[in-house]
Amino acid sequence: MRIYDVSVRLSETTPTYPGDPGIEIRSWKSLADGDPANVSLLYMGAHSGTHVDAPAHFIEGAGRVESLSLEALIGEAQVVEVPVSITTIDASFTAAHCHPGRKRILFKTRNSNFWSGEHPVFQTDFTHLDLGAAEYLVSQGTILVGIDYLSIEQFKSKTHEIHLALLSKGIVILEGLDLREVEAGIYELICLPLRIASGKGDGSPVRAVLRTLD
Repeated sequence: MRIYDVSVRLSETTPTYPGDPGIEIRSWKSLADGDPANVSLLYMGAHSGTHVDAPAHFIEGAGRVESLSLEALIGEAQVVEVPVSITTIDASFTAAHCHPGRKRILFKTRNSNFWSGEHPVFQTDFTHLDLGAAEYLVSQGTILVGIDYLSIEQFKSKTHEIHLALLSKGIVILEGLDLREVEAGIYELICLPLRIASGKGDGSPVRAVLRTLD
């Protein structure tokens, strides 16, 4: 059995979606300054790094992150490798490569390479799903869909139709994965958000891991 950490490292240089807060990690208390303990202050948006979207992200009054089913966040997942030539994942590709009955689908695309380097910058041309792919996954009873960049939807979408198609059906969206070391196949996904009980409850950073089944 092997465990892969598919979470993005969080630091001040980690890219965030344009318009979202940047990431700040600084010392609040310090042993070096004579304080009794080291305590860090974390400042970031709920959709920083590897994170989940709750329905409340795009639907007013919908379920918040605290309400997300643990059964959706833990269990077998299929990693689907998308050729680098594909920048829009459509229904025909999804139908051809996503195994029927698989409840959790993670798309490994060229996006994962965007996380490489000491100081990566946000890329606007990331691979994303189209509405046909989202609707196909809904029709198959999918409960979680993941992708390896900060949005599952085309950059600067005006309608947010992909998010709405999935979140309106209670499907958890997992964004910001780093799947560079993971081959296509079936794994156990463990992906747990913070239990945020205030604010909008629209999402949360997660620590996501994949575990081989052998």
